[in-house]
Amino acid sequence: MTTPSLSTTPPATGRLRFEGVSKRFGDHLAVDGVDLDLDPGAVFCLLGPSGCGKSTLLRMTAGFEEPSAGRILLDGQDLAGVPPHRRPVNMMFQSYALFPHRNVAGNIAYGLEREGLPKSEIAARVAEMLRLVQLDPLAVRRPDQLSGGQRQRVALARALAKRPRVLLLDEPLGALDRALREETQAELRALQRRLGTTFVVVTHDPAEAMVLADRIGVMAAGRLVQVGPAAALYERPATRYVAGLLGDVNLIEGRLGEGGAGALRGLDTPLGPLIAFDHHGAGPAGAPGLLALRPERLTLGSEGLAGTLLDATYLGEKVLYRVGLADGRSLRASGPPGVGPAVGAPVHLTFAPEAASLLPADAA
Repeated sequence: MTTPSLSTTPPATGRLRFEGVSKRFGDHLAVDGVDLDLDPGAVFCLLGPSGCGKSTLLRMTAGFEEPSAGRILLDGQDLAGVPPHRRPVNMMFQSYALFPHRNVAGNIAYGLEREGLPKSEIAARVAEMLRLVQLDPLAVRRPDQLSGGQRQRVALARALAKRPRVLLLDEPLGALDRALREETQAELRALQRRLGTTFVVVTHDPAEAMVLADRIGVMAAGRLVQVGPAAALYERPATRYVAGLLGDVNLIEGRLGEGGAGALRGLDTPLGPLIAFDHHGAGPAGAPGLLALRPERLTLGSEGLAGTLLDATYLGEKVLYRVGLADGRSLRASGPPGVGPAVGAPVHLTFAPEAASLLPADAA
């Protein structure tokens, strides 16, 4: 019985497509009907908390798990039945999984040796990867002689040495401290642009996803909640969950007025009628709705919502204000540093309706 493998006839672009992909572990539905097209040569981040299904989706792509339903296609070809070692896909794990007894060059060479490539080709690819990740001077060092960032680059070089069409990265920077993470994010993005390889990155860190990704897919309870560029998800979230995951947000509840998706629309709230943009279709008139507004879109002004300044926190490039309103709630606003009202002073909050989003109240 022959093992399925991929034909080399279609163009090897690294275009991934998920069609109704689900995965069950017993009674637990880990991934629920994911439909997704990934652009070739781009960085796509799966973002969400632990247990939301993002790593399971990655493992199915690598071939370590089989979908319970649906198909995963690479460059138009179904990956069903193709074993991991025959897929033009490689995976880099958070732990890096480096061999302690092998030096840097030996770790990079490992996958190539298992493929049975000629020694001359292995040596050439290892040299190429060492230059790519700037580890030429450290080729003979063992992993325990490297910094965390250097070990991360060895793992990346080993994953890229097999020249995959798609590189899967599961929390690739999770083991690094904050300063090194930020530096490595920039290096990883620059490397991907140079190579043009499709990267699929799993992360629970919204800031990391926003730095790395051309597009982000937000996951919750095994489902894709929203997909788009970072700016679209931040400025135009589709649900309360996405709004809160991507950053600090004020939420005001009310009843939706007349209108629909793609236009300004009213919301009757305890603070009075407010107007915001309905990007995705928040619901029918009279249904519960939410107004979502980022603190930087809410400013202190001479008119608008009346309240009292409860506190002001200096954060260097901005000041974060917390304003108490008559109904007992508080809203957060921000502005440039400088002379501002004193704590306890009456203030007004104002915003442009286009800067606020209407959301369905009952959506996660």
